[in-house]
Amino acid sequence: MLAAIVLSSLANALIAVVARAIGAPDDFQPLDPGSYIFLTTVGVVAGALGWAAVRKLSGDPEKLIRWLAPVVVAVSFVPDFFLFGPGGATGVVALLLMHVAVAALAVTAYRKVMPLS
Repeated sequence: MLAAIVLSSLANALIAVVARAIGAPDDFQPLDPGSYIFLTTVGVVAGALGWAAVRKLSGDPEKLIRWLAPVVVAVSFVPDFFLFGPGGATGVVALLLMHVAVAALAVTAYRKVMPLS
């Protein structure tokens, strides 16, 4: 799980740097390392807990994860849409990309550490 947090934080750092370089506001706090590293850690840990619950409780965890993971990522987008004012389109798109990057890296790690079958 630590590897997923570190790799996700590095991916998010790259996304934040690119977003700022192409016009995201410098004062848009969600693109500050303190914000996204903390939230990345929370997301990866929460995802691991959810993954473990699915493994334990589901009769067909692979089938459940196949639809549940994308739904959770889509729901995680909702708060970001409220940041269009302060973050502009560039800042918000960067946040959405961060969610996808974290999910992709975390799911890869969960599959290795906590296989579903």
